[in-house]
Amino acid sequence: MKTIDDLGDLRGRRVLVRSDLNVPMEGAPEAPRITDDGRIRASVPTIRELASRGARVVVVAHFGRPKGAPEAKYSLAPVAARLAEVLGAPVVFAGDTVGPEAQAAVTGLGDGDVALLENLRFNPGETSKDDAERGAFADALVALLGEDGAYVGDGFGAVHRKHASVFDVPQRVPAAVGGLVLAEVEVLRRLTVDPARPYAVVLGGSKVSDKLGVIDNLLRLMVRGDRLLIGGGMLFTFLKAQGHEVGKSLLEEDQLETARGYLARAEEAGIEILLPTDVVAATAFAADADPQVVAADAIPADRLGLDIGPASGAAFAAALADARTVFWNGPMGVFEMEPYAGGTRAVAQALADATAAGALTVVGGGDSAAAVRTLGFDEASFGHISTGGGASLEYLEGKTLPGLSALGA
Repeated sequence: MKTIDDLGDLRGRRVLVRSDLNVPMEGAPEAPRITDDGRIRASVPTIRELASRGARVVVVAHFGRPKGAPEAKYSLAPVAARLAEVLGAPVVFAGDTVGPEAQAAVTGLGDGDVALLENLRFNPGETSKDDAERGAFADALVALLGEDGAYVGDGFGAVHRKHASVFDVPQRVPAAVGGLVLAEVEVLRRLTVDPARPYAVVLGGSKVSDKLGVIDNLLRLMVRGDRLLIGGGMLFTFLKAQGHEVGKSLLEEDQLETARGYLARAEEAGIEILLPTDVVAATAFAADADPQVVAADAIPADRLGLDIGPASGAAFAAALADARTVFWNGPMGVFEMEPYAGGTRAVAQALADATAAGALTVVGGGDSAAAVRTLGFDEASFGHISTGGGASLEYLEGKTLPGLSALGA
């Protein structure tokens, strides 16, 4: 992959930077509040480097899932304000993607200036499955750059999407990978090419079906003595596959045979799969619904599991203590509610301890990354916190990611 150094002298040139600024936000459209600015902060180093080289930086990104037309609740305006604060420099915000406001904003940039265009997904061409429609939008983005424009792909959270700004634009102008994406790829390669062992993977989240590909590929990558720890809502499908009742817990009946197959494959290969021995179960999906710690193989019929229990948290921590490589994707429970945050907190602390002991620890983006920040952990306590949960998982599945292939990876 070409890096920013390969783009040559950037002074006076317009550089389109595809960043990932899809941050969680709450509140009404007229008074939104960013609840986790991790992706904004992770995007700033590349933007700052380009500006320091005299580039006229045009940042593009998406937010949420609008239907190809402007929606106030999905505007990037609040992100532009926060980006300027973190960057420590003004950020011109354009209220459209390739229209008059974008053209005026880009034309008005001086060397080292930064602009952010409105949500890419307000234009249907960004996500279109029609190559011509997507290509037309890519052409419009490229036209903003002038004759000597360039592109930097730095939105790792979007590289698994075949979108105009991710896949088509870098094939039309000189393109390079940004520092954030480069760091993500280097870490993921360490997870998939001769990882230091013992190798431990912690998977959580709600559904087994969301993790089928990554579990399948990890079982091929892992060797005897490696460990796969399973928590979150997906654990109940595995418990049911072992013949245990799970009460009202989340369950994917159509994945029971798949779960049994994974358990059998792991046992045959000498890979240890750790399932919780206790869970925190409640009568309803609510913080005050009488949460109780119960045995994982004896969940009452009127309760649903919402976190792994304290004994399981301790067992998971012990299983990670001597690991040399740890990858974690997916919380152990509904960490947003304090009664169900203990399992996720225990795993996060175990990763922090493993980092201190010299292991490579990777928090695989998405809810896991949000969890460590919400629970008050110092980001420096982990080897790497990914900005792209879905992209990380697809990489670990062994899939070709369109955004990386367009950049020569």
